[in-house]
Amino acid sequence: MSSTDAELTRHVHAERERLAELLAGLPEEGWAASSLCAGWRVREVVAHITAAFRTSMPRFVAGLVAARFSFDRYADRAARGDTARLSDPDLLACLRANITHPWRPPGGGTAGALSHDIIHGLDITEPLGLPAPPVERIALVLAGTNPRSLAYFGVDLTGVQLRATDADVRIGAGEPVELPAKDVLLTITGRRPLPSVTT
Repeated sequence: MSSTDAELTRHVHAERERLAELLAGLPEEGWAASSLCAGWRVREVVAHITAAFRTSMPRFVAGLVAARFSFDRYADRAARGDTARLSDPDLLACLRANITHPWRPPGGGTAGALSHDIIHGLDITEPLGLPAPPVERIALVLAGTNPRSLAYFGVDLTGVQLRATDADVRIGAGEPVELPAKDVLLTITGRRPLPSVTT
């Protein structure tokens, strides 16, 4: 599936708006609920999603140096620090104010921005039982899957091909495993275990 940058940008904006609307109706206990990101509540995930809107490059570099150049360590410290100083309404307001923010992850482009918002959005919506993004949007993220992204999440698809039942998506080569596109994405990002293959 190929997409223009303009199309991807529309989906980035639509996904941020969708997530902001869902969060607007979330009670306080929902913000405190556990997310799919180990050790993070929903509020830490929202802080992470919106961090790039609030963080200057010098501050980011300083934080990365302080974290001994471990991005995961830096991101965890930043999310916890942000939730300590910002309220849940503050975090929601930041998301709403930056629906059209041009942030792109280094080397990831617009596709990377969409992946970031979709994956971390699912970290929130799945445990809360809230609606997932449209299948078309998830399929755009899956279209960008490559060996490097699988390795980043520590997923080994040796001998397995994940096939979406609701989109034209196939990832890997081997014994077919059929799942909804949402579950394919959750699997390749390490949020769900790889289903057993029966032969």
